[in-house]
Amino acid sequence: MHITFSELRQIKHKLPTGSVKTIAELLGISQQTVRNYFGAKKYENGQIVGKHVQPGPKGGYVTLDRTDILEAAKKIIALEYHAVA
Repeated sequence: MHITFSELRQIKHKLPTGSVKTIAELLGISQQTVRNYFGAKKYENGQIVGKHVQPGPKGGYVTLDRTDILEAAKKIIALEYHAVA
């Protein structure tokens, strides 16, 4: 899957408080790994998970080998939106 870095960050910023922990617990990975997926660079406390960034406009292009983190984030955002509406 391909996405711009800016789009990936926008998704991260739409997540309600506590979502990083929820995603990490759901997928059995560390919270820092989830943060790194969305752009953090603290690799000593979390892994790089199936993400490759190429320079370009809007922060560059991101190729996601692993999409389960992104899918979980989108589901949380959808649930949050429906709960508010």
